Amino acid sequence: MKEIIIKTEYITLGQFLKHISLVSSGGEVKFFLKNNKVFVNSENENRRGKKLYPGDKITILNEDYKIIKDVT
Repeated sequence: MKEIIIKTEYITLGQFLKHISLVSSGGEVKFFLKNNKVFVNSENENRRGKKLYPGDKITILNEDYKIIKDVT
């Protein structure tokens, strides 16, 4: 499981996809979510504005990620 560290309270699913380099622009996010299954905490998710908080687990293309809060 890859840990993704954020400094803010949350990150949106669209920002997350850009952060892990699966898409390069916001326009690609919608297309990606339409054509790929994304699971947030084991539930299918297709809203690019879905807020991801520390502790959330995301599965995309058989890769697992966990959101971690930067406490420094």
